[in-house]
Amino acid sequence: MRRPEILTIMIRGIRPLLSGSTYTGVLFAFGGALASLPLLPFATAPALLWGSAPYAVRVVLTLAAWALLIGLAGLARTTRRVLIASARRLLRVSLPDPAAGRRSAADRLRTPVWLVLHVALGWAGALVGGMLLLLGLSLPGSLLGGTARLNLFDRSVDLAGSWWSWPVGVGCVLLAAVVCALVTGALRWSAPRLLGPSAAERLALAAERELLLAERNRLAQELHDSIGHTLTAATIQAAVAGEVLSADPAAARAAMRGIEESARAALEDLDYVLGVLREEEPGTAPVRTLADLPELLDRLRHAGAVVEPVLSGEVAQVRGTLSRAAYRILQEGLTNALRHGAGGPIEVGVVAAPDALELRVVNRVTTGPGAGPGVGAGAFPTSGHGLPGLAERVRLLNGEFEAGPDGPGHWRLAVRLPVRVSA
Repeated sequence: MRRPEILTIMIRGIRPLLSGSTYTGVLFAFGGALASLPLLPFATAPALLWGSAPYAVRVVLTLAAWALLIGLAGLARTTRRVLIASARRLLRVSLPDPAAGRRSAADRLRTPVWLVLHVALGWAGALVGGMLLLLGLSLPGSLLGGTARLNLFDRSVDLAGSWWSWPVGVGCVLLAAVVCALVTGALRWSAPRLLGPSAAERLALAAERELLLAERNRLAQELHDSIGHTLTAATIQAAVAGEVLSADPAAARAAMRGIEESARAALEDLDYVLGVLREEEPGTAPVRTLADLPELLDRLRHAGAVVEPVLSGEVAQVRGTLSRAAYRILQEGLTNALRHGAGGPIEVGVVAAPDALELRVVNRVTTGPGAGPGVGAGAFPTSGHGLPGLAERVRLLNGEFEAGPDGPGHWRLAVRLPVRVSA
């Protein structure tokens, strides 16, 4: 073996002895050992009841009862959470929080096994490491003329002084540090395997993350629809108010009221979404359905748009998720019409049939190759997420989505959503 390789191995062996996390891990092990002491008096009950048993049998009974009590303490869900938090901080191991839901019997037994191992390593490290440290500190003292005596388990050992007591003492101190490193290493190795998530819990954690991401994506879509529409309408209303401020103050005031109403509605959506993203306790989610469609169309009229609604069927009977999704789809379609349209009337169609809900937004666009959203007035920047987000929303509702040119100079957004008929 080459000298650089030997040096590398020595450095790797010494590094754990110089790491502060090694000794915080030992404190973690010692803490588990001390925490088990209150259970020891109860563990002696079987040995006391069988007083005629041999001493060795009584010791085994006490240790077995002690381990059983420690394991029972590990069955509590709170115990596992405390152990995971402590292991992350003191052992410096990466452990996720436990997944919600019921665990299998095998999964519940992993924490008691780890807790018993934790306590056993703590006591072994305390006894062996403490004895080595005491011996290492006592031997050099005997060389200076003192008398060192080691008492352990009712046995006394006199340590006579000689020149070799110093190197042996230093060796004992180093061995005590090695014991600390071994205890910490054993805990670090076993913690992910016994405290970490099992295969079933990993699936549950993945499902939780998937639900969280889906909720965040939904909130992002809601925020895009609401804030995007509000800013578009407010910009147009502000332009209209500026143009008619001197000639028609009443129309300017109406436009300003429209801006105020739009901004208030957008602030409600924004407060709710930010509360969820900050993991705070959010208020009631703003719920807007097809019943709020007249208010949406009024805001567009205040912005100077000409809206021609065509409603057919029992629109008021559409409720729940379908009604909320329909409102957001029409809101996004109208926002695109305001942003990218070439003026002229905007046709809004809603047909509520027994088996489907049909939505339609038709507006004029600039003619020419590739005409469509984004090639109209060009006064508004676009993220490019509007139509893909609508298509995804419709797909999740098992609907049909269509967006594209509708004859010369027109753009058409058409959506068909199936209606679930209750049995």
